[in-house]
Amino acid sequence: MTSVRRKQSLYGVGLFAALSLAWPASGAGAGDSHRGGTLRLVAASSGGTLDPQIGYSAQYIDLFAGVYDGLTGFRKVRGGGGDGVVADLAEALPAPQDGGRTWVFTLRRGVKFSDGREVTVDDVVASMRRIFLVGSPTAGSFYSSIVGADTCLRDTARCTLDGGVVGDAAARTITFHLKEPDGEFLQKLAFTHASILPADTPPHDLGNTPAPGTGPYRVVSYDPNRFLKLERNSFFKLWDEEAQPDGYANAILYTFGVPDEAAVTAVENGQYDWMYDPIPLDRLGELGARHTAQTHVDPHPMAFFAPMNVNIPPFDNDKARQAVNYAMGRKAMVIFYGGPALARPLCDMIPSSIDGHTDACPYSAGADFDHPAPRWAAPDIAKARALVRESGTAGQKVIVVVGNGTVDLAMGNYLRNTLQDIGYQASVRALSPGVMFSYIQNSSNHVQISIKSWAADYPSPSNFLDDLLGCENFHPGSDSSINMPGFCDKSIQEIMDQARSDATLTPERTLALWRQADARLMRASPIAPIIEINAVSLTSPRLGNYFYTNVYQLLFSKVWVQ
Repeated sequence: MTSVRRKQSLYGVGLFAALSLAWPASGAGAGDSHRGGTLRLVAASSGGTLDPQIGYSAQYIDLFAGVYDGLTGFRKVRGGGGDGVVADLAEALPAPQDGGRTWVFTLRRGVKFSDGREVTVDDVVASMRRIFLVGSPTAGSFYSSIVGADTCLRDTARCTLDGGVVGDAAARTITFHLKEPDGEFLQKLAFTHASILPADTPPHDLGNTPAPGTGPYRVVSYDPNRFLKLERNSFFKLWDEEAQPDGYANAILYTFGVPDEAAVTAVENGQYDWMYDPIPLDRLGELGARHTAQTHVDPHPMAFFAPMNVNIPPFDNDKARQAVNYAMGRKAMVIFYGGPALARPLCDMIPSSIDGHTDACPYSAGADFDHPAPRWAAPDIAKARALVRESGTAGQKVIVVVGNGTVDLAMGNYLRNTLQDIGYQASVRALSPGVMFSYIQNSSNHVQISIKSWAADYPSPSNFLDDLLGCENFHPGSDSSINMPGFCDKSIQEIMDQARSDATLTPERTLALWRQADARLMRASPIAPIIEINAVSLTSPRLGNYFYTNVYQLLFSKVWVQ
């Protein structure tokens, strides 16, 4: 522990003496002189499926921002402005009708897929239906309010959405009919899973085969063990810079199989331009001392947490889950990620950058739900041990599943030691990040507890509460079951549904409902929040126009290497 504190001290003095919270933007207003070259990305492993309606890895969601479009999109501008929604493949954002139950979009003319076919109304209607046919991870949480979605979620063989998504080819309109209003419907249509694909796209996971898209880039080759290559979409014509900008680089080459330690050195030396994986703690000091111009720190609505399977021992017992929350060493986890300049303890499933967050913590030393601490201060190991004894689960075997990156392994080993300290026989199973996320989602793998990071799909409490713990998002035996604990509480679900759909509520009342749901979820403890983080990006000396957005992080189409 002493050496960890020393490294953190070096980092705080070195890097943050030179940087504030974000490296300033450079090169604004540059034109065609920077067009060209190959942007070189690197990661320890690939991000899984290329299907944009199924993949839920930030690694590829960020990449797909330059490959696919929806009817709406998040503004591709720096900082908080990127939280807003703009019309993308639609000509304009429609005003809601029928009290928020009807939305009519007019399809933009002249947009073509990367295979040369023009986007049609039929493509939009088929793409929305395909979300349900392929079992998209957000089919239930994002799109279940569409009329006919209930049938699709129960039985894909009977899925039509005929009354829910209605196309008019002559008028070039697509009308959505919702069962109840959804105040976040435009944001959900902007998310990657609502990407518009050709109507004849197969209704199954595309795996390693890319679908044609409408963005400035297209996937041309993919070997998930070695590389992913994107080149320009020759049919792309700019229609709105904020919805979908053209790209500077002629190609994007993503190399896989390079461990995080080696990747840091390679990016420092200019062999690659950006690395996906978290920067190992023992390398932060040198970045602060010698590579400040290449290091960028940006606020990001992202959290690490420990989902616990509520359907198998020992965490089918609520006292056992509460024990983990009381024992969680959040300060140590902060250090593993890089220290207090990069991370903060989190005792609430809504990060502080999202409206609805509260600092009050019932799971801090000396606190409880009747007397929460003003913020997390320290673990309460004694209370955790007592809860384990009361639960009758002491002595049981627990396997902690984590990714095999340096930061994840450090967190996993620390959690293993903590579980042993409070009465369990604990061990760690480390998996490649490319398979870990789907593995911990599938209930057939009987994962008891894991550590996972989660970034907001868009800035709302629903992304952290309903997405991760909503009843509609637990799909037993599926790799696309983002409710990893398998948790469902109908009374809490009713609160979340009301916060999401009741158009009569004031914003203040809506946030109050999210806070109520959050408090009840934390008492049930299917998840142990750990830390919230800032994003740290390391780029090569030749990368210019560093362009960070809250939704997509580094926007690859806007940086240049020429």
